[in-house]
Amino acid sequence: MSISDISHENLVKLHGCCVEGRHRILVYNYLENNSLAHTLLGSRQSNIQFNWRARVNICIGVAKGLAFLHDGVRPHIVHRDIKASNILLDKDLTPKISDFGLAKLLPSDASHVSTRVAGTLGYLAPEYAIRGQVTRKSDVYSFGVLLVEIVSGRCNTDTKLPYEDQILLEKTWKCYDRGCLEKVIDSSMVDDMDVDEACRFLKVGLLCTQDISKRRPTMSMVISMLTGEMEVDKEKISKPDVIRDFRDLKLRSKATSSSSLLTSIMAHSTPSSSQETTRTSITVTAISDRD
Repeated sequence: MSISDISHENLVKLHGCCVEGRHRILVYNYLENNSLAHTLLGSRQSNIQFNWRARVNICIGVAKGLAFLHDGVRPHIVHRDIKASNILLDKDLTPKISDFGLAKLLPSDASHVSTRVAGTLGYLAPEYAIRGQVTRKSDVYSFGVLLVEIVSGRCNTDTKLPYEDQILLEKTWKCYDRGCLEKVIDSSMVDDMDVDEACRFLKVGLLCTQDISKRRPTMSMVISMLTGEMEVDKEKISKPDVIRDFRDLKLRSKATSSSSLLTSIMAHSTPSSSQETTRTSITVTAISDRD
């Protein structure tokens, strides 16, 4: 497997795999602090204190890991399933991108790879969800959703909230339009909070989640913007043509197989709650019927 041959501070180390019929299992190193979905976006029963500086390091770490996959290896690797439950944290809260069961190799002479749609609703880029076209910009979109989640401290969809606040990206766009992005920031952060920097991160997230892939930055540009080495070009941040409704799709998805869900995805942008992942002494990811 190609992923076993690469090493980076922000990628899990693959120790091996097991294939039995259609069942495939990846085994990688144990990460002491579970996943972002469990500790930051979950029930908040964790003892981990995610102050602003810790979140900055996590955001930049994930961005560096993705940039390495996109540009630091040949052929390029597109992860296809960047989400909070696939970002694991070691004892120092260093983020590690995990679960490469959906990853695709992208030849340097190819603009995209066409494949069956897989991944997690809410993180899927429009061109991937609609046409099955995977590019590095597909990962950029997913990272943008994750970035807003980390800054806000909540899942991209929470149906327990008031109707107008349930969809995180929709709320973020509204606050951006009204000039009050600070309302999206996790209010639990007090001591080391940098409001201006947090708002910059949110703007980067909006830039990453542009409907048109060409408008999204590369991951190397994302790193430069997050670290302040490059200004966020506000003129490139344009609101999606349609803010699609998640609620109808959620109802449909309960009675729809994953293979037939594409029809619904084409009409809806669907942020959904991250699934919590329980880790034991060795992290084992089971993949069934994947590309």
